[in-house]
Amino acid sequence: MARWRMIVPGLALGAFSLFVTAQGVGNVVGIGETSGKLGATADLSTAPRVDVDRPKPTFPLYTRDKRIHGYQPFQELVDAAPAGSVLKPPPGSYSGPVVLKKPLTIEGGGQVTIDAGDRGTVFSLEADNSVLRGIRLTGSGDNHDTDDSCLDVRGHGNVIENLVIDNCLFGIDLKQSSNSIVRGNKIKSKPFDLGVRGDGIRLWYSNNNLIENNLITDTRDMVAWYSHRNIYRGNEGRRSRYSIHFMFANNNIVENNRFIDNAVGIYFMYMEGGGARNNLISHATGATGMALGFKEASDIFIENNEIIYSAVGVGSDLSPFQPDTTIRFKNNRFAYNGIAVQLTSELGGNQLDDNIFEGNLTDVFQGGRGSGDKNQWTGNYFDTYQGFDKNGDGYGDTPHEDYAYADQIWMEMPPARFFKTSPVLELLNFLERLAPFSAPELQARDPRPRHLKPQRNQG
Repeated sequence: MARWRMIVPGLALGAFSLFVTAQGVGNVVGIGETSGKLGATADLSTAPRVDVDRPKPTFPLYTRDKRIHGYQPFQELVDAAPAGSVLKPPPGSYSGPVVLKKPLTIEGGGQVTIDAGDRGTVFSLEADNSVLRGIRLTGSGDNHDTDDSCLDVRGHGNVIENLVIDNCLFGIDLKQSSNSIVRGNKIKSKPFDLGVRGDGIRLWYSNNNLIENNLITDTRDMVAWYSHRNIYRGNEGRRSRYSIHFMFANNNIVENNRFIDNAVGIYFMYMEGGGARNNLISHATGATGMALGFKEASDIFIENNEIIYSAVGVGSDLSPFQPDTTIRFKNNRFAYNGIAVQLTSELGGNQLDDNIFEGNLTDVFQGGRGSGDKNQWTGNYFDTYQGFDKNGDGYGDTPHEDYAYADQIWMEMPPARFFKTSPVLELLNFLERLAPFSAPELQARDPRPRHLKPQRNQG
């Protein structure tokens, strides 16, 4: 068994360790790129596990769906396997539920199905340093009170790999489970309305986990609550509500993911440190459509992301929240969004450097009067820039200034947004620019905008 250890200096307590214990894992990235001012100071990473689950009800076989009545219980195979051994079950379908309380490697080879018959939780992994690979888990119950799921993970240092999870309320549910790997799984919820589905992958007080190369479709959310220093890499999420929702979760990294056709891409709520890079977020549409959201978040980096075809590219509420911190947007592409960047804080603290703005209906919406000069804009490309580049250095000779004229109507009266881009507002906007009868509001000022669209490093 191999152990990888990475020390990342400069965080709140001087340094922290990222441990990943697994077979065959490499290239574990560090957290990095935080200011060092903030971060988790009480994350329970060394605290003993506390039983936080509601008691799981017991369902006799006759209450479960008849399709599993002739299956062998998979629990019999688990009970017969010695601790620390490798269990390779014969191909076929087995009945759940299963509770694993000893270290074990279970290799299904993609030919083993465990079905709980639409009652309760299918598989509970309560041991440390175990491997669950190549198995289909299906047929959980649909009760939110008991968190019916395909896989409950309660131990540490486990590998959950190449599972197929379907017809389950919650997919993979980690509670106080750290230093594990969740990789290459295909997860789908029950065919319910969006708000009553379960979460695809949920972390609760779970730290230092690697969530990698999973496909999550038609679930509710992927969430991390009170969970620090986790890495979300190479995942794809489609047709869900929140691709990832962080809450009180610090120093998490989201990189190289694809989030398409979800109501919200990545939402940073009460989060400090960490950030997102090299992600594609597209088609976050509808009344709540938002690619990146911030709620009282601080010290976040947003770098080299593609944010396209969304109702709102960035929706920021009172962020950065902590004094003397920043949220840093660098080398991102905002294209074909309704509003590319919407900032509602009057405190400033956002830094936007070397980003591309093209094809958006509105590039910048700055809430609050007199707040347009409190954020820093440098070297961004705007396809609406009307200046020249006489010396040919690639930058405009005059600043790019974005003012709101008639747009102030829908900015200050949200119901009027329905008429945005309508002929009457376009006419009002033209007249306002021609002969303003009210003072326009400065939304953003870039003193050195790019004149030519730069080539992006795709990461």
